[in-house]
Amino acid sequence: MPTLTVQNLPAAPVSVLPGATLLAALQAAGHDWMHACGAKGRCTTCRLHVLSGADLLTPPSDAELRYRALGRLLPTERLTCQTRLPAGDVVGRVPEPVQFPHVTYLNDLP
Repeated sequence: MPTLTVQNLPAAPVSVLPGATLLAALQAAGHDWMHACGAKGRCTTCRLHVLSGADLLTPPSDAELRYRALGRLLPTERLTCQTRLPAGDVVGRVPEPVQFPHVTYLNDLP
């Protein structure tokens, strides 16, 4: 089963079920993950900075391409509500601007 490892969250890799978004997989694993628009691709609060495995993810959605063109989403970032992982293993980090204040992150990693 495909997995998502979030380096700055203190937990094991998250299994991503076929067809599930990364956000759905993170929530199913018990992670509190920001998504201000209710996972509709209308904001960028659910973004993930992808460190490896970006080529394994589904192509960017229209919303992601629009936010990239506006400079609100970096080429190395994906919206977890829009992105699926059909196969393989992806590693990422929660960007500091979208971290919750009540969640403990491992921000001292390189």
